[in-house]
Amino acid sequence: MQNSLLARYSGAVPRYTSYPTAPHFHEGINPGVYADWLGSITGDQRLSLYLHIPYCDRLCWFCACHTKHTLKYEPITIYLESLKKEIAAVGGLVSQDALVSAVHFGGGSPTMLRPEDLIGLMAALREAFHFADDVEISVEMDPNDLDEPRYDALAAIGMTRASLGVQDFHPEVQRAINRIQTFDHTKSVVDAVRARGVHSVNCDILYGLPHQTEETLAETVRDILSLAPDRIALFGYAHVPWMKKHQTMIKQEVLPGIEARFAQMNLAARMLVEAGYEPVGIDHFARPTDSMAVAQREGRLRRNFQGYTDDAAEALIGLGASSIGQLPQGYVQNMPATGEYQRMADNGGLAVVRGVAVTDDDRMRRRVIEEIMCRFELSFDTLRQEFGTAVDEIVREARAFAQSNQDDICRLDGDRFVVTGAGRPFARTIAAVFDSYLSNGKGRHSIAV
Repeated sequence: MQNSLLARYSGAVPRYTSYPTAPHFHEGINPGVYADWLGSITGDQRLSLYLHIPYCDRLCWFCACHTKHTLKYEPITIYLESLKKEIAAVGGLVSQDALVSAVHFGGGSPTMLRPEDLIGLMAALREAFHFADDVEISVEMDPNDLDEPRYDALAAIGMTRASLGVQDFHPEVQRAINRIQTFDHTKSVVDAVRARGVHSVNCDILYGLPHQTEETLAETVRDILSLAPDRIALFGYAHVPWMKKHQTMIKQEVLPGIEARFAQMNLAARMLVEAGYEPVGIDHFARPTDSMAVAQREGRLRRNFQGYTDDAAEALIGLGASSIGQLPQGYVQNMPATGEYQRMADNGGLAVVRGVAVTDDDRMRRRVIEEIMCRFELSFDTLRQEFGTAVDEIVREARAFAQSNQDDICRLDGDRFVVTGAGRPFARTIAAVFDSYLSNGKGRHSIAV
């Protein structure tokens, strides 16, 4: 039964961190449109900021992020000056009464920044935007970048959440993905940030990596559990060499097959639940007291370009090359090419080159997909309260899929469409049923499991 489900429902579909998804962004959304959208943000709205640092001092072959390898710091210095110009320009267009509730530094490797540059970047943000007193500040960390001055700088900018990419601790797997990172080194980072007052630690684990087995993954999970992180993300490695050429360094023949991937995922998930973590959405786990677990229980869990979040901000503003933002009117993306991004930021501050304005139908389907991805069910009554009779089409699609499905991955329960336990690993595939853009063939995606 399991193999037949895998064969039918593990095809390539979007990750649904947006709707419409990124392949449907277009050049009609430009800096002028973006400026208008920013200007419409009101003082009673909350903002979330994402800053992209597109540099690494080593290139991990598994990575699908927008980044480049550099051993020189000069390109980073130049980039930061342009980033500060964009920060000032965006901040000047947004109501100063709008409060920033969350800041996320991503990359690349934000921890490559020199201590004085970390502090200077936060100063630029605080000058341009109005921060809430309880602002959450999270940073993606590469343990190999860190030293005592950087730890102190991270404490100085008010970091509240540290996110560490672990992937797998097995030496053979690490060599195959070009990321050497020992458990002892990782533990020292967790100890150092906690000693400086960080209240939340997140660790990322990957399954489906080259040479990875259930045994090596189980060993990694046990090591991670010994660190007692507050959140754990369990992601499947997305092999997309047509998008990221450095992934060609990973040979297809050393990757686990779909059945092995599924077994690895189930093993790790079972170990995390047995250790007391609550499953959150399709790929996160959190301690029961963690704000993300609480948000899921209370129906407040959301999904955006950073994955699952409990951040309730009305607008996510992306800053830096390739960054994506989400505003009430739609999505925007900055120029991905670093040099061209810098030119645009230097000459006007805004560097948006594409995006999409959302329609009423998009908003409805986005809510449907988010409900499936976050809560594994739809309440037709609740949807009608928000979207009115337009929901009738969604109801028709949901009923048709549930009634035609013979695999018990979903069912109808009165006025609800429910994803079953058997269907939860295939939530992305079920969400795709309601994606009105998917059939036009734009974009290539990773497998659903």
